Amino acid sequence: MTGAGTSQLSPRWTAVLCLFAVFCSLFTIGVAVKENDFKKCDQSGFCKRNRAYADNAISLGPTWKAPYRIPSELASFKDGRFQATILKTIDEEGNTVRLPLTVSFLKSGTARVTVDEQKRQEKDIELRHNSGARKERYNEAEQWAVVGGLDIDTTAKVSYEGKTGIKIQYGPNFAFEADIHYEPYSIDFKRDGVTQIKFNDRGLMNMEHWRPKIEKPAPEKKEGEEGQEEKKEETPEVPASEDESTWWDETFGGNTDSKPRGPESVALDVTFVGYEHVYGIPEHAGPLSLKQTRGGEGNYAEPYRLYNSDVFEYILDSPMTLYGAIPFMQAQRKDSTVGVFWLNAAETWIDITKAKESKNPLALGITAKTNTYTHWMSESGLMDAFVFLGPTPKDISKTYAELTGTTAMPQEFSIGYHQCRWNYVSDDDVKEVDRKMDRYHIPYDVIWLDIEYTDDKKYFTWDNDMFKDPISMGQHLDAHGRKLVTIIDPHIKNTGGYHVSDELKSKGLAIKNKDGNDFDGWCWPGSSHWLDAFNPAAIKWWTDLFSYERFKGTMENTWIWNDMNEPSVFNGPEVTMPKDNLHHGGWEHRDVHNVNGMTFHNATYEALLSRKKGELRRPFVLTRSFYAGSQRLGAMWTGDNQASWEHLGAAVPMILAQGISGFPFSGADVGGFFGNPELELQSRWYQAGAFYPFFRGHAHIDARRREPFLLAEPYRSIITSALRLRYSLLPAWYTAFYQANQDGSPIIRPMYWTHPSEEGGFDIDDQFFVGSTGLLVKPVVEKDKRTADIYIPDDEVYYDYFSYKKLPTSKGKHLTVEAPLESIPLLMRGGHIFPRRDTPRRSSQLMKFDDYTLVVAVGKGGQAEGELYVDDGDSFDYEKGQYIHRRFKLEGSTLTSADAEGRDVKSVKEGEWLKRMRDVAVDKIIVAGAPSSWATLKQVTVESEGKKTEASVEYYKVDGSSKSAFAVVKRVGVPIGADWTITFA
Repeated sequence: MTGAGTSQLSPRWTAVLCLFAVFCSLFTIGVAVKENDFKKCDQSGFCKRNRAYADNAISLGPTWKAPYRIPSELASFKDGRFQATILKTIDEEGNTVRLPLTVSFLKSGTARVTVDEQKRQEKDIELRHNSGARKERYNEAEQWAVVGGLDIDTTAKVSYEGKTGIKIQYGPNFAFEADIHYEPYSIDFKRDGVTQIKFNDRGLMNMEHWRPKIEKPAPEKKEGEEGQEEKKEETPEVPASEDESTWWDETFGGNTDSKPRGPESVALDVTFVGYEHVYGIPEHAGPLSLKQTRGGEGNYAEPYRLYNSDVFEYILDSPMTLYGAIPFMQAQRKDSTVGVFWLNAAETWIDITKAKESKNPLALGITAKTNTYTHWMSESGLMDAFVFLGPTPKDISKTYAELTGTTAMPQEFSIGYHQCRWNYVSDDDVKEVDRKMDRYHIPYDVIWLDIEYTDDKKYFTWDNDMFKDPISMGQHLDAHGRKLVTIIDPHIKNTGGYHVSDELKSKGLAIKNKDGNDFDGWCWPGSSHWLDAFNPAAIKWWTDLFSYERFKGTMENTWIWNDMNEPSVFNGPEVTMPKDNLHHGGWEHRDVHNVNGMTFHNATYEALLSRKKGELRRPFVLTRSFYAGSQRLGAMWTGDNQASWEHLGAAVPMILAQGISGFPFSGADVGGFFGNPELELQSRWYQAGAFYPFFRGHAHIDARRREPFLLAEPYRSIITSALRLRYSLLPAWYTAFYQANQDGSPIIRPMYWTHPSEEGGFDIDDQFFVGSTGLLVKPVVEKDKRTADIYIPDDEVYYDYFSYKKLPTSKGKHLTVEAPLESIPLLMRGGHIFPRRDTPRRSSQLMKFDDYTLVVAVGKGGQAEGELYVDDGDSFDYEKGQYIHRRFKLEGSTLTSADAEGRDVKSVKEGEWLKRMRDVAVDKIIVAGAPSSWATLKQVTVESEGKKTEASVEYYKVDGSSKSAFAVVKRVGVPIGADWTITFA
């Protein structure tokens, strides 16, 4: 479903716009989003001020002195925490404001730097307009984003302390150090004695303190001037950083923000010393390696913006804000990764520039390092930042996950294929789509309903004319192992006699406007109120609405889609909610905007845990808006993309950015939401989508029907093959999700993450590895392209996935492979083993107890290793040991399977699922790169649970060459959950 691209119009205007649309359709329009609906930096008061502040500081060079200092007598270190008071000089008389500083050193090796404002802490300020907003700086983002990793490292120690500063060692083997300078205030973060990250080394820190608004009296008129027309005086030029016109009431797009607390932004410069590449801070439609933002060839002129927004048909290669915000940035250089997490839920802008350090010209042979300079600016809240010193991408992912949590273990069906459009028009339409998918043997797991299934856009209701019997529809799907997803958005139609609206208002659970009344805005239903999901009482009430008894027509196979939760408000500023709206606890919307969507996602997640007495199941909830920590709650997608080759190409970098930023369960609308993809584009998009963690085809209400069964040959078969490839690899995908759940690792992994020593891969974002499988994917994203150039990051051997042929690869070079329309470039890296299931089924539910195939890609040294994780895919019984986790190893001529955690699996009391898994076996083993010594083998010895059996083996030469061969062991027959050994001798 789209955002604010459609609203209710008069018949006259509808006719005018229809004519205009016809006219526009005659031309190619590259930019559809209404950019004027969204602010640029110079239209956002605090961004404009802080950019100007930075420009002024930088222009003054060494003469600039930042106005922040720490008197040594106001600083102390104890039990892993450094506490001090920063004094900010605010005028030429030397008056100061007090800013409490805490630097916490955590057991994970992370450092946390928090700056507050004393007057605000003590509520010693006055609000304008009789506002009911809180007086403190917003300090509850942690409650939503952070779930652990905050234990203090009390062993952290002082290595130096004096009048000018303090040095504190912490982390593993005290390898990390925070060098805190007192005047001006700054911090250098070091690893092994080398500076990695600097805070405020350029002096751009700016914490706008509270000050009263002083109304300037109008100039008195002299005698005789009364009644005369007032003379217009020229306005003197005022530096933007001192321009008070953006301190108070601020107007954009016809909406005025009352700003009852005045200017209150926080800004900080963060330098990544010696790092040329930075990644993260999704969501943006641009390259994985972030661009510079201060102009110049190939760069952006605007900062990256984080302000969750309903952006209609977003443009590509842009720092413009989109639907979600994760203010987490990583920097990469050869063999070193570091990161910063900026914990702030308000509107945020980030400038990025890069420059080489100046070096002594006489120091021949020494290459100047490139530094990346970033400037973080948020409208309100605390200055709260976490510093990660790595040194590897995996270390960063793991420690970030300790803070914000890992991706939830998914419902197994949710990693299959999802069929969606706006809208399937009736329950008969849904059944017919399901029948035709079966008729053409096209696998899928879920069919989705957009807003039109409701009675007049009233959520928790059905259109009784078109969806006469939703239970029958759900039962029809359930018989085939399939699920239904219905959309539920946060806007509640404001109309009498609608039980949800009546209860929301009577219980006082809606978001308030600045005057304390229920906020009324415009969205799909027309006049609407919005659930305040910050309120625990609202979450409890929301949970009750999803019970099977109250949400009539839903069943155990019904799941939920949360859209429009930025929140989207069609008649609001920037298509969202006024910043001076009020939430539970008195917090202004400006304080919490970027976390708002997550709170709604959380409320729905809580609702789906149990919808009847005694039920406890893993929820599936898709969200459009998100924040750091949303990964704990479900999946996301990249919003309203277009049916174009350019949007297909943009999807992978966006999904990779999500994965490295801790939210890997992500995908893009396959085929493009807007428009009608040509058949080649649709085919290539399904091939790419088969390797998105979240795999859904979706289309706009005005787009032609494009379900796979409607396509002519060969396109239907091409798409069916891509879907079957996805389904055969579901065991590998589920294992990758498990790994992400355990340590925060991305599900699809960019080159820099898997090979942090190989600089040639640092800016590559059009290919990736799937989990730890060794599968290397390079989707084709260009029209008429029939080859693909794949970057090879190491000197390991690689095989073609489909033929098992050994490929002529060279480290650091590109390999050109054939990529006819019916094929996706897919390689297997040597040294890996991955599981799959080869029997085609119509849904993942029907594959649950199928036997497995293991694929072994032999490494250069004759070795290989891999994992399988499997559980019931629905309940939380895995937390009680109800799972199978195997590690497979090939060493020489021996292939083994053992419990990956060294458990005594016989000591685990088996539940019903584990009992059924006793009959699930390893059916077949394929060994790519089989040595020539196996050419004469006819049988192998299989030993398991004290018994020895024989299994047949066949040896195949690829293209008649023994240098490229594979072997197939058939009917192995050992239980997948058992220990076993196979000897090739």
